[in-house]
Amino acid sequence: MYVILTDKPGEFHTEIGPGFEPVSAFDYLFYGHKRARFTIARLEKDVRMRLIDEANPGLVNIVPTKFLEKFDSVEEAREELSSLTSFGGMDTRLVPALIEVARSA
Repeated sequence: MYVILTDKPGEFHTEIGPGFEPVSAFDYLFYGHKRARFTIARLEKDVRMRLIDEANPGLVNIVPTKFLEKFDSVEEAREELSSLTSFGGMDTRLVPALIEVARSA
């Protein structure tokens, strides 16, 4: 199964740790400005992930992945991501990005 993880620069990021295998990443651009990075990851089993609050240093939330929407394939996750980031005629784009494996927990 696959999940979509979200990072919002200056606000929060998710740590990709044991149980996750990142398969693709995209920067979300809104009128040319990066607003988020989405990582599609294969989830081996339900685990807990760390959500790091960048606005409040030291604040870490542990979130069970059982609460994340799951997809049967990478293609389904990409379709959902595309749907979530399209807003009529607004200038929004998903740009392929490098997967950041150095953030593993």
